[in-house]
Amino acid sequence: MSDASSPSADIVIVGGGPVGTGLAIDLAQRGIRSVLVERYPEPQPIPRGQNLTQRTMEHFHFWGCEAELRAARTVPRGYGIGGLTAYGTLLSGHTYDWLQRELVRPYYFTDNERLPQYATEAVLRRRAAALPQIEALYGWSAEAVTQDEAGVRVALAARDGSGRRSLRASYAVGCDGSRSVVREAAGITQTRQDHDRLMVLLVFRSHELHRLLERFPCKSFYNVLHPELKGYWRFFGRVDLGTTWFFHAPVPPGTTRDNYDFAALLHEAVGATFDVAIEHVGFWDLRFATADSYRAGRLFIAGDAAHSHPPYGGYGINTGFEDAANLAWKLAASLKGWAGPALLDSYTAERRPVFASTARDFIERAIRDDREFLETHDPARDPDAFATAWAERGSGAKSEVGAYAPHYAGSPIVPAEPGAAPSAVGSHAFAARAGRHLTPLTLSDGRSTYEALGPDFTLLAIGEGRRQAGAFARDAAALGVPLTVVEDPGSDDLARYEASLVLVRPDQFVAFAGAGPADDPAAILARAVGGTAS
Repeated sequence: MSDASSPSADIVIVGGGPVGTGLAIDLAQRGIRSVLVERYPEPQPIPRGQNLTQRTMEHFHFWGCEAELRAARTVPRGYGIGGLTAYGTLLSGHTYDWLQRELVRPYYFTDNERLPQYATEAVLRRRAAALPQIEALYGWSAEAVTQDEAGVRVALAARDGSGRRSLRASYAVGCDGSRSVVREAAGITQTRQDHDRLMVLLVFRSHELHRLLERFPCKSFYNVLHPELKGYWRFFGRVDLGTTWFFHAPVPPGTTRDNYDFAALLHEAVGATFDVAIEHVGFWDLRFATADSYRAGRLFIAGDAAHSHPPYGGYGINTGFEDAANLAWKLAASLKGWAGPALLDSYTAERRPVFASTARDFIERAIRDDREFLETHDPARDPDAFATAWAERGSGAKSEVGAYAPHYAGSPIVPAEPGAAPSAVGSHAFAARAGRHLTPLTLSDGRSTYEALGPDFTLLAIGEGRRQAGAFARDAAALGVPLTVVEDPGSDDLARYEASLVLVRPDQFVAFAGAGPADDPAAILARAVGGTAS
C-alpha cells in the first residue's frame, strides 16, 4: 500500500454528500482549494432529503447549478411539491394542506424544488467536477484527524484496501454524518434527546397507490396522524409520479425486516389495500442530537455531523446547506486575510441556535401538539368539536410556514438588537433588517437586487444613501474587505427596504441596514467581518 503525504489543499472536507459538496463548490467559487473525501463512489439510492426550500434553491443559483437541478426533477414540472395531513388514514376524509411553502415565495429569489437526495447529490458532483479548485476522492474514508497550530492532518484509507493517504491543510470540515469522525477527533460533545422510538424507512413501488391518491391532486407527501401513535407520524412521500414511494413510521421494538408485515402497515396507514413491491427496508432511532460547538480550533462540523433530527418537515438537508453557506465565506475570509478574530467563532454562534430552535420550536413542538390534539379530539366521540379543531389546525399550518424564518439577530457580528438571539422563529418582511435574509426587490434598471449582488459583501446605496457609497468603498479597501457597491436612485419597490444603506453579507443575510447616514462605515464593516475598526 502506498503512503503519500502532501499539503494538497486549503481545506479538507470529510463527507462528500450534498452538504460537503455544496461547501466545496462555495469555497471553490471563492478561489479556495479543497479536497473532498467521500466513502461512496456513487450517490446512495435512498430517497431522503427531498424537499428543497426557496432559500436552498438560492444557494443552487449562486453555485451555478440551479437549472441542472431543476432538470433532474423526478416528478413532472407541473406537479406540485406540497403535502397534506390526514387523520387516522389517508382516505379517512379528514385532511388539510401542510407545509405550503409557496406562501412565502415573494420573499425569495427562487422557487422551491423537490427531488430525491441522490439526484441532488449527482447534480452537485457534476458541478464540483467542473471546478479545478476541488479534488474529489470518492471511495476513500477518513480514519484519523489531528490538528496543530499550523494546520490539520487527515489520514485516509481507500475503502477497497488499495492504498492510504495523508492530507495536510489549513482547516478540516466534517460533513460526515451523525457518526462523524471529525466531530469525535475534535472532542466536540453532543446534547441528545431520545424519543425512544424505533422507526422504519420503506422504499416501495405501487401503481395502485398513485391512483388511490389522485383525489389529492398535486400533492407529493402525506402525513398521517393516528391516536395510537401519540403524535408520531406515518409519512408517505413520492419519489416519482406514479410508481415509487418512501414511507416512515414508528414500529414496535425488536422489529426486523423478516418478522413484520410491512405491506399490512402500509395498507393500514392508507385505509385501503393496494399493490406493494418493497425495495428497501431500513431502521433508525427517533432522536435529536446537537453538537455543543460547531468548531474546535481548526476543525469544523456541518450538516448531520453538527445536528440530527427526525425527517419531519424537510428541515434537515436545508439546514445543512445553510451551514455550508454560512461557513464557506468565513473560511474564505480567514484564508484570504480579511477576517476579524471573531469571524470563525460566529459560525457556531449563528448556526447552532438556529438548529436548536428548529428542533424545539418546530419539530418537537409539532410532535407535542399532535399528541395533545389526538388525546383531546376524536371524530367518533364528538364530531362537531373535532371538525372545528381540525379546521383550526389547517389554518395554523399556513402560519407555521411564515414563522419559519431563520435569522441571526443577536449574533456577535450583527448590530446589537436588545433581547434578540439567532433563531429559526421569525417573520418574513420586505424591510431590510440586520441579521435577516435579504428579500429580493427590483432595482431601477429592472434587475433584481439578487442579480446585482457581488460574490462577497455588497452595499446597496439607495437614494440619499449614495452620498456615503464612496466612504464605504474607501473604508472597505482600507480594511481589505471586498465590497461591491450598487447605487440606485430609488423606487417605490426599493422603498420597501425602509433603508437607504443596506450592507449584504456573502450569504445574502443583511449585515447592516440604516434609513439615514451611517455614523462610522469602518466600524460597521469591521463588525460584519468579526473584528473592530482600527
